[in-house]
Parts: sequence; structure tokens; C-alpha cells
Amino acid sequence: QVQFVESGGGLGQPGGSLRVSCLASGFPFSTYFMSWYRQAPGKERELVAWISNGRETTEYIDSVVGRFTISRADAKNTLYLQMNKLKPEDTALYYCNRGAHPSASSVSSSWGQGTPVIVSS
Repeated sequence: QVQFVESGGGLGQPGGSLRVSCLASGFPFSTYFMSWYRQAPGKERELVAWISNGRETTEYIDSVVGRFTISRADAKNTLYLQMNKLKPEDTALYYCNRGAHPSASSVSSSWGQGTPVIVSS
């Protein structure tokens, strides 16, 4: 079955960097668009960034443009999110899933446990 295992979160300082990873299984990873989502305390989950299969196209929400970079290693079935110039408002649980939009038919109903990112001095 489809599974996502997110890792790499932790405590980061404002202006610092973190990289989170997502190991996917149960489907042909290289053929799917992939996305990172986040859910801050008391807020709904939001799409942060997505990457096309083949890596030609990436898109980001305005608040992370120029700071975050999404990438993928298809040989490892792994999705990455490099987060630079961290801000306290980046504090959230970070999740990955398939597709480029929350309403895409490719989005799996099986979500991972997420990985926490806490930005604080």
C-alpha cells in the first residue's frame, strides 16, 4: 500500500536551515508529481511546494519562494525539502504526498506521520 515516511525535522533557528525528507513506497514514485504540505498548530494543512515527475517544474507558495527548494531522488524513492532562511512562521508538521494540488486525484488518502519543524531562538 502507499506509504510515506517523513524525517529530518527538528529545531531550527530563525535564519537557519533544515532539510526534511520523505521516503515513499507502494507506488511507482518516479511517475508521480510530488508535494510537500505543512500544518501549523491550530491551522489547516496547506500545500507548500510541488515538483513534477522528471523534475522539470517546481512551484511554491509565495511565503517560501526564494527560501525553500523541493527536489527528488527517484532512484531512492525520496522527496526532499531544503528550507533556508527559516522563519518562526515555518513552524509546522511537514508531510509529503502525491500530486500537485490538494484536490488532485493522485493524492493518497494515506498520510505519513509528518516530521516536526520548530523555528525558534
